This record gives sequence, structure tokens and C-alpha cells, in this order.
Amino acid sequence: MTQRRPFKGARELLDQHAATCERLTADDWKEAFAAHPKIGEEKDTISSGQAQRWSQQEQSAASSTSIQIKNALQRRNQEYYERFGHIFIVCASGKSAEEMLSILSERLNNDPARELAVSVEEQKKITQLRLQKLIGA
Repeated sequence: MTQRRPFKGARELLDQHAATCERLTADDWKEAFAAHPKIGEEKDTISSGQAQRWSQQEQSAASSTSIQIKNALQRRNQEYYERFGHIFIVCASGKSAEEMLSILSERLNNDPARELAVSVEEQKKITQLRLQKLIGA
């Protein structure tokens, strides 16, 4: 996407995001997933300070929950990684820690192909939300 800059406006940016998503492979998506912290954990290697702040805002409910929910998220995150080979991705904005734990537990029942497709859709939501924040839309 950076090679296609400058964009004429928000619509062109969001359209380019959608077009770029169509060209990504499973490995590309897994690379994108790896840039995120696990739900309920912080990751200090996020590419920019702004991305780290957005991630913390999006996951604020998970960081302010009970120790029992935090522990359950940690256990389920590990189960998820062992089952699918990538971290659990969910658009966390507006979701409580309990909701995210429920979604994570439910998605552990997916087969790997279905779960990759669901994760891709969640990653698209996250990226679109952050692009909109970036441009102030």
C-alpha cells in the first residue's frame, strides 16, 4: 500500500486496503497476525508507538479484568496457538474480556481452514478501524 501513495482521499485508501487484502497469502496473513499482542497481553515490539496505543485501547477491557479471566485468556491463547499455529485474532474494540474469552473458546472448535478465514476477516476489521483512526474518519 505504501507504494501506491499518495491517496486522493479516505475512500481510495480504504479501497486500496480491500484490494491489497485480496492479494495476500495465508503466510502473509500469519505474518500480520504475529505483529499483534495476544489478547490480554502487551507486546512491546509493535512497529510504532501509535499502533501500540491503539492496541492497548482496543484491548483495554482485557487488561482491566479479573485475574481469573486473565488466566483463562492466557490458557486459551496457548491452546489456540498450539491448535492453529498463530495467535488468536479478534477485533477487540467494544468487547469485554469475558466476550473475547467466549469468542476464543468458541473458535477453538473451528477447523484450521475455517479459523484462518475467520482470523483474516478479523484482521481486516482491525486494519480498517486503524486506517480510519489514522485519517480521522
